[in-house]
Amino acid sequence: MEISGKYEPTLVEDKWYKYWMDNKFFHSTPDEREPYTIVIPPPNVTGVLHMGHMLNNTIQDILVRRARMLGKNACWVPGTDHASIATEAKVVAKLEKEGIKKSSLTRESFLEHAWEWKEKHGGIILEQLKKLGASCDWDRTCFTMDEERSNSVIKVFVDLHNKGLIYRGIRMVNWDPAAKTALSDEEVIYKEEQSKLYYVRYKIEDENEWVTVATTRPETILGDTAICVNPNDERFKHLAGKRVLVPLINRSVPIIMDEYVDMEFGTGCLKITPAHDVNDYEIGLRHNLEIIDTFNDDGTLSEAAQLFVGEDRFDVRKKIVPELEKAGNLVKVENYTNKVGFSERTGVAIEPKISAQWFLKMTELAKPALDAVENDDVEFHPKKFKNLYRHWMENVKDWCISRQLWWGHRIPVYYLEDGSYVVATSAEEALKLAQQKTGNTSLTSAHIKQEEDVLDTWASSWLWPISVFDGFNPENNEIDYYYPTNDLVTGHDIIFFWVARMIIAGYEFRGTFPFKNVYFTGMVRDKQGRKMSKQLGNSPDPLDLIAKYGADGVRVGMLFCSPAGGDLLFDEALPEQGRNFTAKIWNAFRLVKSWEVDNTIEQPEHSKLAIEWFASKLSKTIVEMDDHFSKFRISDALMLIYTTIRDEFSSWLLEVVKPAYQQPIDGKTYNQLIELFDKVMRLLHPFMPFISEEIWQQLAPRKQGESIMVSLLPQAGEIDEALLEKMDDAKEIISGIRNVRNEAGLAMKEQLELQVNQGTKGFDAQLTPVIVKMGNLSGLSLVDADVKGAVSFRVKTSGFFISLGDKIDVEEELKKLTEELQYTKGFLNSVMKKLSNERFVSGAPAQVVDVERKKQADAEEKIKAIEARIEGLKA
Repeated sequence: MEISGKYEPTLVEDKWYKYWMDNKFFHSTPDEREPYTIVIPPPNVTGVLHMGHMLNNTIQDILVRRARMLGKNACWVPGTDHASIATEAKVVAKLEKEGIKKSSLTRESFLEHAWEWKEKHGGIILEQLKKLGASCDWDRTCFTMDEERSNSVIKVFVDLHNKGLIYRGIRMVNWDPAAKTALSDEEVIYKEEQSKLYYVRYKIEDENEWVTVATTRPETILGDTAICVNPNDERFKHLAGKRVLVPLINRSVPIIMDEYVDMEFGTGCLKITPAHDVNDYEIGLRHNLEIIDTFNDDGTLSEAAQLFVGEDRFDVRKKIVPELEKAGNLVKVENYTNKVGFSERTGVAIEPKISAQWFLKMTELAKPALDAVENDDVEFHPKKFKNLYRHWMENVKDWCISRQLWWGHRIPVYYLEDGSYVVATSAEEALKLAQQKTGNTSLTSAHIKQEEDVLDTWASSWLWPISVFDGFNPENNEIDYYYPTNDLVTGHDIIFFWVARMIIAGYEFRGTFPFKNVYFTGMVRDKQGRKMSKQLGNSPDPLDLIAKYGADGVRVGMLFCSPAGGDLLFDEALPEQGRNFTAKIWNAFRLVKSWEVDNTIEQPEHSKLAIEWFASKLSKTIVEMDDHFSKFRISDALMLIYTTIRDEFSSWLLEVVKPAYQQPIDGKTYNQLIELFDKVMRLLHPFMPFISEEIWQQLAPRKQGESIMVSLLPQAGEIDEALLEKMDDAKEIISGIRNVRNEAGLAMKEQLELQVNQGTKGFDAQLTPVIVKMGNLSGLSLVDADVKGAVSFRVKTSGFFISLGDKIDVEEELKKLTEELQYTKGFLNSVMKKLSNERFVSGAPAQVVDVERKKQADAEEKIKAIEARIEGLKA
């Protein structure tokens, strides 16, 4: 088969992905093998592929492909999240473009539109992941609102309610005026804002005296129901029992005393608006204050505000200030920096709002999940995120799980006409329970009404590792095989939303953790460190990158600078580097396949040595890669195989064994080389699945149904450390010969004679055949002393000399040796500083200290050798 002169990623990627799919290599069913399971963090069904998805899913695919090649039954479950707020917002926007208001639709007709939209747009991101090479078991694709997952969510709600862990309460919640729903505390993002602090005075009723308060939210004044001072504040003790008039509307409200007020802060007086501030709400409960909600659900002012009715809260903030000034209530305005809570989903400022909501008690549920991470039953990578997790879990609050939306899992609570309720998995079961509860068997479905609210999106995705295997169905045994899963790859920004809650659910419903390891990826930023966004125009389309650089190039480009938990500074030079690496591998393959093979030729000694050396080098690489993977140093593992291929395989092994121009290669070397190439491709495959498959299929005859992705990873053989060190010295000698050629302007074809004054280190005669071939030497001989008048270089304590006749410049050679001597002395000085530091010697691992001592000994020997060479030239 003719090999293309240029690697064509698009053709190769489409061909092999189809082959993998047709042969069902991604599909998993329980068998006798050890399972390896990953569940995908389900992207929003509304979403399209972005750079964060690329990084996250590349890492997952590497782990899954590697597990498959370790002989495990690898199962990577894909799926999408229904994303209540985001999806409903998109459907509402689409309907508004068509002139349809959500308020004009019934719940059922709105959901028809939503499902139609989901079927049209949902799942796009999963198709895009295939372009990346994601080896998910697509037959298992799940959706958080499909039948199995929905049944799981409803069963869990009923179970937790029956355990007394779910309750309905009137609380102050975080309200999103754009989505018109409550949010959990974790869905509120606090940002520092440059605000204004408004000083407003309130007239004491029936007296010519005023009190002044400071507020950042003058629009809430219309909901004030008290002024509060500290009972220990001498300035205000005379006001006990008096009342003030709320500006503009003249509502008479009491002055109350409460030690909550900080006497040192502001004016010492607080306006109390129980409906619109969480602290004011608590004070209002203690003092039995009236609660006046002056905001509608959309953030406009309600009838209860009396003024500015129907106007947006932020417009009112601007309009009320001149009115307060006109009325004589505005004292002054100052610049002020404060933190404001914003909706994580819609980006609008949240409103504290009194609302009846459903809550899940978290304190007891959280304890096993906290212990699991503390004890490393669930291991975080990197471990620094344990502190963040611990802080949240030790201060966990009850979870507001209800949302005022239609798209989502409708809460399975059914109200009777008297206001009482039953909780059931279906309307039919609810009716039976209602009949039992009332003793009235004549009750019909018309007498019960289901709760309008839906559950928080996270109340379905927290069950994901269980529900994707239908783990709440007692008749299903897959859960026992695949659960707990092995690794979770996710962003640290959802450690509370998702990771913590999945661990909680795992212990509550399965009695154990949902995954053993959590690998936290960082955020993908641009090369200036800025967050990627459409507004900045710094977020490239991943599919465009794949089209330009190939999927393999993009995959390794994403990982070239991606430490666990650390942000990735993305530069398009990274996938370009990946593409260039792809080209290098392809060119190496073309070179090997271009050689004519002659099985009658004896294997040259230089080829034999090179094959033995690289086999040892590869074994060492395998051991080190295994260690990197065990510690989730995935980028380090990639860099190791990358440099092994680029530097050792392509630049050294192939060059040593390459036959002379238009000459054949011996059969033994060729077959051994193909075997090593095969191993290298298998090690590379998890990172670069497409090019590795393309080359592997052509390295040797393959049968239909064979694939590199279901072959086993190579195992480490014996590691000859002595040979590795000898080859390192040989490479340095060869580089020295090349430098002499370059400096003297000698062509590679011109043979040279090398003389060696062998020291204790730096040269071993075993590698002579390699040195002779790679240095194009006419001969190599040992001498007892430095050769006067020859160009020289040193490797450790051995001296190497090439006589160039009149071409040598003694002065230039002395200058070069003097510079080398100064550098080596400087290096020795830096080593000695470390070794003379008592804290370093006593505190560093013994292995590290030994390395420094070896550096000292090598440097001292090299200095002696250079000084002797200088003396020889001067003689």
